Amino acid sequence: MTLRTLQQTLLICLFLQIGSVFFGSDVNAQTSQPVTTSEIGIGIGGANYKGEIAPNYRFLNNQPAVTVFYRRDMSNALTLRGGLMGSHRIVNDNTFSDEAFDDRPFHAYRQAELRLSLLELSGVVEYNFLDYYDRTQSPRLSPYVFVGVAGLLYNKKLNFAGNESKEFDTDMTVAIPFGVGLKYALSTHWNLGLEFGARKTFTDKLDHLTTEEYPENIANPHDNDWYFYNGISISYTFYRYNCPPIYKNRPGLLD
Repeated sequence: MTLRTLQQTLLICLFLQIGSVFFGSDVNAQTSQPVTTSEIGIGIGGANYKGEIAPNYRFLNNQPAVTVFYRRDMSNALTLRGGLMGSHRIVNDNTFSDEAFDDRPFHAYRQAELRLSLLELSGVVEYNFLDYYDRTQSPRLSPYVFVGVAGLLYNKKLNFAGNESKEFDTDMTVAIPFGVGLKYALSTHWNLGLEFGARKTFTDKLDHLTTEEYPENIANPHDNDWYFYNGISISYTFYRYNCPPIYKNRPGLLD
């Protein structure tokens, strides 16, 4: 490399450096404003129980459920969500039962139906597979998975054959919610969501079978109960443009 070529290279670098000082802050302010988003939403769907009364998940066992939630993005991939879900049987004859298993000895002996009300408070972390918060995407959507922790307040009543029934009983437990979903942006602010989630509980008493009045062999004490929520939601997004830090003016050499 000749001396003249070296001088030209250094001169170009000097001009680029000066340009970045005078114009870089304005360009960054126009093109890279940090934005955080938060959402509030409501959903409707169905809650489902799986345990001794209903050993397998059956869609026909769904009972009406509603949920409200708040969601906040932490990064392009991670979102935090807090929610409240409630579910209650509307009519008496719409109870959890698994008719497909009624001919088996265990179900034939038990002949039980369950009325169950649920109130869940949960906090979960969502992992988005696509950059859902990039508003340049078209369409803007992303599948996601979630996992978290929940507190459950539940009220149950067990009905046996021959009109024998037990009184309503209320209890609390902890559950681990996890599942999958899909987010779709209808517009800049409105979003549509689909979700299916399972809840692993730490109790075997959702179905009210393990009590002193009934023998323990009517339920499996080594298999805790589950419940599920699947539904559709709509939410509204709020955008916050974070201001860059304030830089103090430094005096120049001639000041």
